[in-house]
Amino acid sequence: MELMKTANMSYEKSWRRKPLNTLTFLIIMRNAFSVLSLTCHPAEYLIGKECCPKCPPGNRVKTDCTEFRSTSCLPCITGSYMDEPTGHKQCFPCTNCDSGSGLRIKTSCTTLSNAVCEPLDGFYCTDSDKDNKHNCIAAQKHTSCEPGQYKSQKGTAFTDTECTHCSSDTFSDGTSTSCQSHTKCESLNLQLIKAGTASTDAECGEHSSNTTVIVGPVFGTLAVALVIAIGIFVAFRWRKKSSQNSEDKRNDEDAPSQEPLRLEGLSSVRTVPG
Repeated sequence: MELMKTANMSYEKSWRRKPLNTLTFLIIMRNAFSVLSLTCHPAEYLIGKECCPKCPPGNRVKTDCTEFRSTSCLPCITGSYMDEPTGHKQCFPCTNCDSGSGLRIKTSCTTLSNAVCEPLDGFYCTDSDKDNKHNCIAAQKHTSCEPGQYKSQKGTAFTDTECTHCSSDTFSDGTSTSCQSHTKCESLNLQLIKAGTASTDAECGEHSSNTTVIVGPVFGTLAVALVIAIGIFVAFRWRKKSSQNSEDKRNDEDAPSQEPLRLEGLSSVRTVPG
């Protein structure tokens, strides 16, 4: 706009001095518009009024070109990259694939290309680089299905797990990709002990007859009573025997000692008077 004003002012001043021919006016206007519409070649960058050569990929601009020298470049340092010809004075920083964010390195960063990240196992990508859809910049852990549900759609690196509730007569602990049917105890000639739920299988057991149910407890009770009776009998006998032994011992201690009676000087034959 300033150049337009300058061109117009120059034209007006010249016109006041002397009229300009058509050719002179067109030359002035062409020069003005050429400055305004200055564009550089794709391999160049504009700095001031100069088009300087760009630095090659893997490099950055150290100093811009002048009328007397070309652009000088420096290689990108470790941890930075430049993946295209550039007129920038700084390389781009490499992306950090942070494991704390559920990411890991898929392709390492070089001076010529940025790192490419992917989700860790059990995670899926929630946000990607706008310039590279395969470069994940944010990830989240797959949804865990609850007991009574199954994984109707297994999670991938770019999609979450989908969970669906089990139908009746089936069950799942939440880790399988399908629900399993409850065990049919009758088909196995077993009796149902505990009915199955959406998260657990049915529990089966052996059949028990009525005779076993009735006789078993009765026999057990009789056996216990017999053991108790034998115990009481043995204890009674032992106690009675102990009492008898104690009484015999006391009698032996209380009885006086007896010695045979001896008669001296007496005849063993007695004479009867006539």
